[in-house]
Amino acid sequence: MSEITISNGAMFNAYPDSIGEKWSDTIKLLKTPEFKDAFSLFYVLPTFFNSDLDRGFSIIDYNLNEDLVTTQDLRDLDNLNIKLKFDIVLNHLSVASPQFKDLLKYGEQSKYKDFFINWNQFWGNNGSMDNQGVVIPEKKYLDKLFMRKSGLPILKVPFPDGSEQPYWNTFYQDIKYQEISINDLKQIPNLIPEDAVLICEKINQLIQNNQDVSQIDLGKLTSFKPEILKVVNSKRHYLGQMDVNAKSPLIWEFYEETLEKVNGYGCNILRLDAFAYLHKEVGQSNFFNKPGTWDYLERIKKIAQKNNLMLLPEIHAEYGLGLHDEVASKGYYIYDFFLPGLVIHTLETGCNTALLKWINEIVTKKYKTVNMLGCHDGIPVLDLKGKAVNGNYNEGLLEDKEIEAIMDTIISRGGRVKNLYGPSGTKISYYQVNATFFSALGEDEKKLLLARAIQMFVPGIPQVWYLDIFAGKNDYEAADNAGSGGHKEINRTTISHDDIEAGLKKDIVLKQLEIIKIRNTCHAFTGNVDINTSNKNTLDITWQTQNSQAQLLADLKNLSFTIQVTENNQTKTYHY
Repeated sequence: MSEITISNGAMFNAYPDSIGEKWSDTIKLLKTPEFKDAFSLFYVLPTFFNSDLDRGFSIIDYNLNEDLVTTQDLRDLDNLNIKLKFDIVLNHLSVASPQFKDLLKYGEQSKYKDFFINWNQFWGNNGSMDNQGVVIPEKKYLDKLFMRKSGLPILKVPFPDGSEQPYWNTFYQDIKYQEISINDLKQIPNLIPEDAVLICEKINQLIQNNQDVSQIDLGKLTSFKPEILKVVNSKRHYLGQMDVNAKSPLIWEFYEETLEKVNGYGCNILRLDAFAYLHKEVGQSNFFNKPGTWDYLERIKKIAQKNNLMLLPEIHAEYGLGLHDEVASKGYYIYDFFLPGLVIHTLETGCNTALLKWINEIVTKKYKTVNMLGCHDGIPVLDLKGKAVNGNYNEGLLEDKEIEAIMDTIISRGGRVKNLYGPSGTKISYYQVNATFFSALGEDEKKLLLARAIQMFVPGIPQVWYLDIFAGKNDYEAADNAGSGGHKEINRTTISHDDIEAGLKKDIVLKQLEIIKIRNTCHAFTGNVDINTSNKNTLDITWQTQNSQAQLLADLKNLSFTIQVTENNQTKTYHY
């Protein structure tokens, strides 16, 4: 696999419309004197492509979203010598994708019949059909499933023969029902107008209250229920991220086409979103089962090599499970989902022990990582936990009580919680907490500045969320307006031109950019790192090559720090 040419560059991270209205507004910002030389990479989120749900991660197709992005934008970014990182969402596509629309139109006759996963066909005789026409897997199989939402991971969709078929839907779905009228029920034989009025009232009341229409009690009119539900469902609007069937040759043709396409856009790094859910087998977990997941990853790797792409597999799992080490041992870059929680813990306790344990593991095992503080998603906490493996408990980077303390602190500062669910629909674990990193730190500018310095000195490619640079605060209104699944919108506020103008006059913004520029331009970060700290309340991290050195000295109690940079026998010290 070819390596990216930038080993010490900082990475900007944003949606195409995070700043201003279109991607060109972000590129204009990157051209300003304040941002000059700050970034060598840009991770642009997948609203860059055509999508319709989950803020870009429900892909319709991998063509440019022409409402936000132009080919001129790509040329302008290239002229700034900023390389691109994209996502390919391996596990799913939108119901509005050409492939799924073809399936809905032609049903069993569709070319894409096996492109997605029919839930009932997948489980076959390994379960029993319930009264909703859905196969419930045997308990021994169901208990192995890793759920990302409450209930079975399915979305029922209408087929041309009038049936409703359940398709595997691990992640988001959005179903909206329109109220019905008496005219809608006229097609039902033998239904008298008076009864139609009563049915409309009952159905519309359920819709207004966001209740399950299929559970309606029609009493003496129960015989009409199938026809009534058919009418209701015909007026339904739904979106969904539909899991693809990687056993289909058509899927691999699609991956070939997609990787070639993103390479044509100038992509250097390709993040494999949700890849660990791709391989599915009866009797195995639907998350990183083996050897199937490895087999698929190797197939993707061969396609990536042909297109000169560096792969970044995305995996959220407990530290104690050791998946990060397993993926890294295969030569892949890994996402450092441990750093955000560790930095918060370090700054809140004034103690470096847990952070240094992780940094030393990166150095000792020579992990190649991309790290972050804030991002489009939440602040990971599950990742820090220990895990029992084959009867032996592997410790986490933090103890459970320390993780709970992080959660409680961030929630007390306005954070929102995302959970994981078991097969029964009950919560089994926190997954992540949603907040801006600045708000998670109590909106303390000294903490944010030291957090940024720590990130820049930790081994790995540092990825910087646009809102963090501008010390963005929790957007409660956006989270509330986005409904039950809107927790992530708390950290996705669009920055206006006025916000930029005001922000570029603030010390917290300018000082962060100063530190990021040191990371992005100093040759020392292409060399070796030494962890010199002996006191648990301080940090002393030095990077150096033969002719260059950069050192961070930080007091974790009073949050003061210095950065000393030596290049070409010239030394400069920055005090914060």
